Amino acid sequence: MARDQELKQRWEAVVSLLSKRFSDGDPLDLDAVIYLIGLQEFGAFNRKFKKDEKLDLMHIAICRVLEPYGYYAFDYEDEQGWPHYKVLSPLPSLKAGEQSVLMKEAIVQYFLEKEVID
Repeated sequence: MARDQELKQRWEAVVSLLSKRFSDGDPLDLDAVIYLIGLQEFGAFNRKFKKDEKLDLMHIAICRVLEPYGYYAFDYEDEQGWPHYKVLSPLPSLKAGEQSVLMKEAIVQYFLEKEVID
């Protein structure tokens, strides 16, 4: 139970930090946080993205945050600067709530590694 509470507090710290920087005060949802990580990993902040590129950014973020869990590994960066990952291990079959917990845990670890939160 303590682990769940710690994850909840750290997740709220991530959401609070990003919401203050990138929204009009409304808390960002999981998809928005994933999108912002994708932007960070891609590194092109001053351009508009098409819908399919936004999905690509989210995919980059998911691969990056799940990389330490052994699901993905960075493979290469293409000529336009898009990072590509290879699948190392298939994702487990999880219920929606379990997927959400895994992603929040991975995102919290990402921000801990970046030393953005404690």
